[in-house]
Formats: sequence, structure tokens, C-alpha cells
Amino acid sequence: METKWLEDFISLAETHSFSRSAELRHVTQPAFSRRIQSLEAWLGADLIDRTSYPTRLTPAGEVFYEQALEMLGQINNARALLRGKRPTAHTTVDFAVPHTLSLTFMPKWITELESGFGALHTRLIALNVHDAVMTMVEGGCDLLLCYHHPRQPVQLDASRYDMLTLGSEALRAYARCDKSGVPELLLPGNAKSPLPFMSYTSNAYLGRMVELILSDAKRPLHLEKRYETDMAEGLKMMALEGHGIVFLPESAVTREVKQKQLARADGGQSEWEVNMEIRLYRERPSAQRPGKPIVSRLWDYLVQRSDAKSRARKRKTAKTAKTSP
Repeated sequence: METKWLEDFISLAETHSFSRSAELRHVTQPAFSRRIQSLEAWLGADLIDRTSYPTRLTPAGEVFYEQALEMLGQINNARALLRGKRPTAHTTVDFAVPHTLSLTFMPKWITELESGFGALHTRLIALNVHDAVMTMVEGGCDLLLCYHHPRQPVQLDASRYDMLTLGSEALRAYARCDKSGVPELLLPGNAKSPLPFMSYTSNAYLGRMVELILSDAKRPLHLEKRYETDMAEGLKMMALEGHGIVFLPESAVTREVKQKQLARADGGQSEWEVNMEIRLYRERPSAQRPGKPIVSRLWDYLVQRSDAKSRARKRKTAKTAKTSP
């Protein structure tokens, strides 16, 4: 039996929907169904009543649901215990970070952080957004770094988790440049000749952000999907080969834009972009779960730095208001 089967089953028991659970688990629905069937075959019992809608558990499934929760809890506790026995466990900060931010934001931010806070021992766990959030919830990391948008929020209980906003960036359309540095493709395209488009998979966080852009566009975009992946870096490489238009976070293409390999394909129009916050989360320390001292010191440093920046912005705003006619 695989741990992911337990996680799949628990998700299905809570959502009562194969399609919704497959989306949350970032797999196709057929693959998700096969994993549930594999669990049932391993147990030798039907867990799901497939004759009803919405999906519900069989009596055996109801019994196993409690067992599955208990087993996952024991696995996570064992993992936490063993990690605590590592010599460097209490001095290492474990980050759960979506793949894109691990490649674009994280390296420069760590450099900036160490210049003020001091040297850090870190361990990075690169995941998709959903699994990164679940890693935080299950106690598998100290800090979670992720994107946030009000219409695609990170679902973490504000009474249990602290949050800091570290910055923001735009998700925009890009295309390969020709020899003169001009993008080879420009939005919006037309119905007779739609633009080749390389997309995120529907269960990717950035894919849902692109869907917001397309649904909110005042002028429709004429795009023909040619390629699909859940990795922003994969889309960027396809764009560099000239395969079509892609939507990418600006930090992912800083070098390519500077070198005129890629350029904005939206003509500088902000109507076809969306801004996302970059947020950092931690579980709020308690008497039962105090957390690592190094994490507490780092968090205090980040809060102080955030407050200082906020005061500086307010002073600048006040000064500008006084000098304006």
C-alpha cells in the first residue's frame, strides 16, 4: 500500500467527488480512480458506493476512513520524530515551495536574507502549490512560500498560521523575439487565425490564474492550444523555441527579456495580466508545538523588516503629499 492511496481516499471521503479530488490531488480523474481501486484491491473491500451521487462511502469505507486518518497521523508523527533526531534538524529551516518560486524567487531572496539575518541552513522541498500547502498542514516543513490571489486563495486557517507578504509579481503573456527584438506573436489574435498557445494543465495554480485572465478579458483572446504542462520552466523553453505564446511570472523571464530572447506579447496592455502576492506562512508556535528556535528568530527578523519597510513607505507617501500642489 502507498501513502498517497490513503491521502487520495481521505480526500474523496471529504469532497464526495472523484473529479474534485483528482483536481486537488493534481492527477487526472482516470489515474485517481485507479489509485482508489488499487487501495480497495489491497484491502479486499469496496470502500466507495459507486451507485450513488454525490459519491459516498460504503460501511467498510466509513470504518476505514477513521483508520486511514489514524495511519496518516502515525506516519507523519514518525517522520517528525525521525527528523528531530537528525543532528542538524533543529538548526535547519525546511521550506515547502512551488516549483516556479523555487527557481525564480527563492535563490535571490535567500541571498538578500542572509545579508541581513546571517547564514542559514535550509532545506527546500519543491512541490506543486497544493502539495506544498499540504506539507505545511501535515507538519512536513517549517515555512511555506507560495503565490496568493484573492480569487484563488491559499486555504490556511488564520487562527493557526501566521502570514507575511514578501512581494508581488505579474503573470503576463510572452513570445519569442525575432532578430530585431520584436515579439513574433502579439495578442489578441483573430478568429480566422488563432495564435498558437502553450498552456498549463488545468490543475496547476498558474493555470487557474491564466483562466482568470482569459475569463476577465474585455477583448477576447483567440488562442489555439498546442501544448500543455504543469511546469512554467517547461513552457518557457517551448516559447524560446518559437512554439507559441505562454503566460509566465515576470521573475521567470527576467534574463530572457533583458537578452531580447522573449518579449511581452500583450503590447504592454495590463488587461491581459494578473498580479499575485508572494506570501510566506508558518504554523503559529504554541505550548504544545513551539517550533524551532531558528524559525522563531527568522520570523521575528522578517516581521521587523516588514514593519520597517511599511513605515518607510508611509513616510515617503506623507512627504510626497506635502510637496504636491
